[in-house]
Amino acid sequence: MMKPGWQGVVASGGTESTDGDYKIHKFTGSGTLVVTQGGSVAVLVVAGGGGGGTLGTDIGYAAGGGGAGGYLYNASFAVTPGDITVTVGGGGGGGAGPADTNGVQGSNSVFSSITAVGGGGGSGFWGNVGGNGGSGGGARRYIDTRAGGTGTGGQGYAGGGCPANGYGNGGGGGASAVGQNGISTGEAGDGGAGTNNSISGSSVGYAGGGGGGGEEAGAPGSASHGGGAGGAYAWDSVAAAGTANTGGGGGGGAATRGIGAAGGSGIVIIKYLYQ
Repeated sequence: MMKPGWQGVVASGGTESTDGDYKIHKFTGSGTLVVTQGGSVAVLVVAGGGGGGTLGTDIGYAAGGGGAGGYLYNASFAVTPGDITVTVGGGGGGGAGPADTNGVQGSNSVFSSITAVGGGGGSGFWGNVGGNGGSGGGARRYIDTRAGGTGTGGQGYAGGGCPANGYGNGGGGGASAVGQNGISTGEAGDGGAGTNNSISGSSVGYAGGGGGGGEEAGAPGSASHGGGAGGAYAWDSVAAAGTANTGGGGGGGAATRGIGAAGGSGIVIIKYLYQ
């Protein structure tokens, strides 16, 4: 119950919960926040992660990891009475195959004037740098050095690159770090680290990049903060999808071991003092 004379925010929408004197509205899908009384709120907006690339025709080779969805956190955002449309971006699909295919960029998440950009897809094509996005997708190996896709300033980092005349594929970028570069021995780069946030009432990892796919005898890239690990031909592993509602990037696929994995969907969370 509100204290007499309370002038804090009053709102409804999404999945509602409380954390002490704070009220939380969690949107795992698109909807509307109805604000009856305005004020200052904390807002987390995470876009959908990018899908990992697919290598459908080059046996023994692999592809780049998907970039994480853009991550934006504002501890003091002003809302006014009225309806605020909330858009939660979906994760991008892994490269469709059966031929070499780039992962699909994740979709944007939006709250009021805040827009988080979907993560870039990992590269599935020979020499492709990976897609740009909230965080960039990882590059696929080539005969010369290639950089990963670029991230969006303030939202995420670039994807990992690949070495000259090497076999390693880059990991997708994350909210807190670039994706790791592939290594010439065929080991893939790890996905870039995401960020922990406790706006939901407990610490949750968001927006980690997907690991690159490992080639021949090389290890696949690992991932954290909701990102999916890459697959690998020799390790008999398939790429892992980004975790739902974290914006994690999907792992890069390896030929004969499945397509690149999908990125995780995004999320929007609003929190404010309500009593």
